[in-house]
Amino acid sequence: MTQAPQKTEPRWAELSDDVLESLEAGRKRGIEAVRTFVDEVKPGVEGESGRKNVIDAALKLAEELATTQIEFVRSVVRSAGTVTK
Repeated sequence: MTQAPQKTEPRWAELSDDVLESLEAGRKRGIEAVRTFVDEVKPGVEGESGRKNVIDAALKLAEELATTQIEFVRSVVRSAGTVTK
């Protein structure tokens, strides 16, 4: 009796999954870092507008960090795709 060949995922597919998992973990760490930052800064900033400015700056920083991380991952995936062709 002959067995049908088993399909296996190519290595680049595993790499993509690893990269996506890493990206998700980084996103969660970034969100937690912003929460920690806000909790630490809040008592030291006087007035609602001061807190708002600090929180807005922290959120902008987090957004920039996330964008940088995503661009890095895209670059890695593009490079891996080029190598596997």
